[in-house]
Parts: sequence; C-alpha cells; structure tokens
Amino acid sequence: MSPHGPGTRLADRLTRALAAVDAPDTVLAVTRRGERTLVTGGTACAPPRPREALRYELGSLSKTFTVLLLADLARAGVLRLDDPLAAHLPDLRLPHPASRRITLCHLATHTAGLPRVPRDLVAGALLRPYRSGYAGYDTERLLRTFARTRPRHPPGTRWHYSNLGLALLGPAMARAAGADYRTLLTDRVLRPLALTGTALGPGPTGTDAVGHRTDGRTPVPGSDMGGFAAAGAVRATPGDLLTYLEALLSPDSAALSGPLRDVQVPLLRRGLRHRHTHTLTWYHHPAPGGPLFFHAGATFGQQAFLGYHPVSRTGVVALATRRGRGCRLTGTAYELLYALGGEPAP
Repeated sequence: MSPHGPGTRLADRLTRALAAVDAPDTVLAVTRRGERTLVTGGTACAPPRPREALRYELGSLSKTFTVLLLADLARAGVLRLDDPLAAHLPDLRLPHPASRRITLCHLATHTAGLPRVPRDLVAGALLRPYRSGYAGYDTERLLRTFARTRPRHPPGTRWHYSNLGLALLGPAMARAAGADYRTLLTDRVLRPLALTGTALGPGPTGTDAVGHRTDGRTPVPGSDMGGFAAAGAVRATPGDLLTYLEALLSPDSAALSGPLRDVQVPLLRRGLRHRHTHTLTWYHHPAPGGPLFFHAGATFGQQAFLGYHPVSRTGVVALATRRGRGCRLTGTAYELLYALGGEPAP
C-alpha cells in the first residue's frame, strides 16, 4: 500500500477507504484545490509497473470524453446538438419513423429510446460474461442494428441508459467532421487537455492494468469494444484522470473551456421522484454546498469512478481491477466525494 501526495491526513483517509475495496489492484486519488493525493494497494502482489503508472479501462466513463468531443464540435459549428442523427448518416435507411427523430442530444442524454445493448448481444453476454461481444461489432454492423431497432418510446420522452445510443455518436461525429472518432478524440480532446496517458484501446506491453473476474484471481483479457468505441474504449492513467477532473473543476482556465462548461449544465431530471438531474453527460446529485457530478464505468474485468464537487474544488478518481458488486469501488468513492465536498477547506 503506497500513499503519494502532500496531504498526510487525507492520505490516511484514502488508505482507510482503500481497505473497503476488494480488488487485486486499486487506486484512489483526490485532487482538492489543486493539491493531489493518491494511494494504491490491492489483494494481489504489486505489478512490475507501479499501479499509479498503469492505464485502466474506463468502460462507460469513456462516454464523458465522447460527449465532451460532441460539445466541442458543436461549439466549432461542425454540428448542432439538435441535429437529427439521420442527417449525419444519410446513406442509412431507417424504416422506423421514430428513429428519424432521434437527435445527437438524445443520444448523449440517453433519451433516444434505444435499448441498453443490441438484442443479439444479450444471449452471448449471459453465456460468456467475461468475453467481449462488442469485439465482433464493427461500425457497419452497429449501423445495421440501429436501422432495424424500433425505439422503445418517442425520442426525448424518457431516460433509458443506452450503450447503443452513445456508440452511434462515433460514426455520426466522424461523418460530420470528416475524420474518424479516434483521430477526433485525440486531436480535439486528449491533446488540448494534455492527457498524454489516455488513448483508445491497448497500449504497449506492460502499460495496461490487467482485469480480473469476480473471484479476483482469474485474469480477463483486455476489452475490445469494436464499433462501440465511443461508448467504452478509453483507457487512462490515474494522473490523466486527475488532470481531466481539474479541467472540469476550473474550466475557465483550461483548454476547451466552453465545452467543459457545456457538459455540466443540467438538462433533465431522472431517478426516484425525479430528485436527480442529468447533464449532457454527467450524473448530477445534490450535495452540501452545491451539486456533485459523477460517472462510473466497468468493463469485463475492471471498474472505474470519476466524480467532482465544484464548490469545494474536489475531485475523486477510483480504479480497480475486478468486476462485480463485491468490489465496492463505486459506493466507496461516491461516499468519499460526498463527505469531502461537505467539509471546510483544511
């Protein structure tokens, strides 16, 4: 177990929180008013490369990067958030009228009426829960699936989380901007924010964290997201994720200041009795002094959490190389962020 950073009391607190997470490798990191504190540990022996230097699979946290790219393209006039998706996929025949009414904003906010995943992925996921069915889904298959999928409800009327919907932003943005999703994300988001340890897909041997099954012992191959890259293919180091949170906490002094502000604007209400709001990409919950923003993600062997509380200028990164609720990563990180956000500055 190794602490890094100037705040000894905070490091001790993170170390106690680390003990609540059950995973082979765990990283907990906090940025608070510009000061960083990071602890690492886990149930497995430390890997050859320090845990804080590895790149971790972000799963659905990738969506926050994708939608930040969308906001940047909208600011640049390349597209508009209320553009129909069909306008950027002109060669795709859409037999269902509701599909033609889906906008890019509907996709970003999970209000397009699309299912969480394509129907033909469900059976494979049940039979082989640790094998990525997304790997066999290239962009052409993704678009064919969308074309034959009837929205469950009229676009814009209900919130329903959808990997399928977010994945469609990839080819739509590529068509609008004239470059593939990977190039757009790198050139317009990662490079301007100086996220040099963040990329799509695996890196050189030894640079990526190795995920594990629920048992915490059996390794899981890295996740290949195929045509669903925009929904879950980003990998990043803990340091880069702290840099990302610091940009969100202080957007006026960061590159992409406009898009960073745009993705934090509340747009809709959801959850039990509609107590919680949702921005273009972040979950938005009430907290002491002001709202907190967060998003979680999971792949077939890893979990990740990012959250930030603008009023207290606090951000939390949590990463683990184990899949399953028993890992307790998300709950631990959320509680830590909520508690830190309600405390006065040291």
